[in-house]
Amino acid sequence: MKQKVSRLIGGLERLVNYFIPPEIAVERDARNRAHMFLVSHILGPFIGNVVPIAIYFSVPNAGFEVAILFASITAFWVFPFALKMGAPYNPLALVSIQNLIFCILWSCYFYGGVTSPTLPWVLTIPLLAFFYLGSAGRLRLIVMAMFAVNLVIFSIFYSSGYGITYDKPTAAMQGLGLISTIAASIYVAMMALYYAKVLASQTELEAEMREHMATAAELRRATEQAERASAAKADFLAKMSHELRTPLNAVIGYSQILREDAGETGNPQEIADIDKIHDAGRHLLNLIDEILDLSKIEAGKMQLHLERVELAGLLADIAREALRAAERNGNEISCALDPGLGTALCDAGRFRNMVGQLLDNAAKFTHKGKIRLVANRIASAGGDQLELQVIDTGIGIESEKIARLFEKFNVADDTSTSQYGGAGLGLALSQRLCRLMGGDILVESEPGKGSCFTLRMPLVEAAAHGIPDEYVVGDDHAATLVPDAPAQGSDRAEGVIAATA
Repeated sequence: MKQKVSRLIGGLERLVNYFIPPEIAVERDARNRAHMFLVSHILGPFIGNVVPIAIYFSVPNAGFEVAILFASITAFWVFPFALKMGAPYNPLALVSIQNLIFCILWSCYFYGGVTSPTLPWVLTIPLLAFFYLGSAGRLRLIVMAMFAVNLVIFSIFYSSGYGITYDKPTAAMQGLGLISTIAASIYVAMMALYYAKVLASQTELEAEMREHMATAAELRRATEQAERASAAKADFLAKMSHELRTPLNAVIGYSQILREDAGETGNPQEIADIDKIHDAGRHLLNLIDEILDLSKIEAGKMQLHLERVELAGLLADIAREALRAAERNGNEISCALDPGLGTALCDAGRFRNMVGQLLDNAAKFTHKGKIRLVANRIASAGGDQLELQVIDTGIGIESEKIARLFEKFNVADDTSTSQYGGAGLGLALSQRLCRLMGGDILVESEPGKGSCFTLRMPLVEAAAHGIPDEYVVGDDHAATLVPDAPAQGSDRAEGVIAATA
């Protein structure tokens, strides 16, 4: 039984929602008033028409007056369709209230006057005015004025006695009064219960909104705390970088001096030990630089020192610097550089770090294989693009791990750190630097066959911007100097340069 009632209520809700126009549905109070309006007009005629039907069967020779009363009550079913078709809500509600006043006064005029059994329905007029119009004081005054005008007209006709015959059977009028009172009570109770349901739903919605607001406030506080923590981290790194760099520079500097002295004595074991100290110091210094650069990028404080550079020469120098790491694992490095690379504005230091990291990464995960550096200048409508590829024949990367490859402190495999070394910062820094320059780095890889890292970034000519050969920009300026995204390019023209010691 409970399920049937729930289905009936759900069906009524769907029917009511069907008649509510979108412009009313978006505003909560207007939607609630429209709900009350539609429920009373959908269910009201079923209850209200009990009265004219009872009059028809209980009063002998019921004439046209009962037919008009029945038609007036049935006319309430027209109002939902009028609202659906776009009729303004407030005027429609006022017309509905006027129709209700007419039905009540009409039945009172022909059936008992001031002692009419239908008189209790007068109480529904202010109730429906409240349900339909809410707290709009001006509209309530209009309803009171409408009722007063109708009452004056009723009084004039009633005092004249025009068309009134009260020769109805007393028993029939008493029974009609009981039926009318029960119907009015059911109607009022129905509207009151539905209004209580609307209020309960509104209370639940407000409670949910308060929860969402509390959650939003909690998120704001968490965001503020995260921002403060990030600022504190950046401040800590900025202050500590100098403290860390100073002793490391001393270690690296003295190790170089000791290396030169050991070279004069010719002690191989001593030279190897000093080289380990020097390499460890350089590695630690590089790690500190990577952490500091990542923090600067995340804080939006990274500056690009743009200068005019000759791209082919710069890339060849980067490849030569990567030879030592490549030869350590028995690898070969070759370059295929477009002769038309030319010159462009570039932060040579950052670019060297970015490309060098890709080559070092390839050398680290490739053993007795080949590493190839391919670079082309691609013309497009949005400006020239640099497409640079680092291709290796190394261990490759599984497809499900590529998505996490550029995350900080992440490596392709959990065993990679112990087997190959590395803190997982190099690729993350390279990608962020590339994006800072308006480009991006993409990866294609197959386990056991190798990987291909593709770097695409816009090339900016100094003459095109009327700026000097050297220029310093921050994040806010970088966006105005380079296109938003790299474009796919055209045919390649290769010139092979061997990167040998």
